[in-house]
Amino acid sequence: MVTQVSAAAPSAVFDLLADGAGWSRWASPFISRSWWEREGTPPPGGVGAVRRAGRPPLIAREEIVEHVPARRHAYRIRSGLPVRDYLETVDLTPVDGGTEIVWQGNFVPLVPGTGAILAAVLKFFITRLARRLARAAAAGSGTTPPATA
Repeated sequence: MVTQVSAAAPSAVFDLLADGAGWSRWASPFISRSWWEREGTPPPGGVGAVRRAGRPPLIAREEIVEHVPARRHAYRIRSGLPVRDYLETVDLTPVDGGTEIVWQGNFVPLVPGTGAILAAVLKFFITRLARRLARAAAAGSGTTPPATA
């Protein structure tokens, strides 16, 4: 589980999460390509939508399973990683002056004995995504602003 706080409102954070085709704008360099394979309900990024995102040669196929504006974005990774039953949830909670982002995932490794390594790699990755999401939402641009000291 990763927790990050953004100075942006929950709706601004959610708008970036729900724009699957736009992830490459704020999540780069970790995600350099992103697009919708299939739209969901409501279009484009609601339940049932399939987002493709990653950095070649690793492009994940993710199906949106929960779409609660300004509150929750959840998806299952269907392919692209050596895991099964992978569910990620991103919960957004209003806090004084912004939004608390809680991003967490659960999975079963395809290769026995690799769970701890995969968990560490995914936590590193999600930590960076949450940080970039928080900054991009606060900047209001959908692109990640330069880091400040």
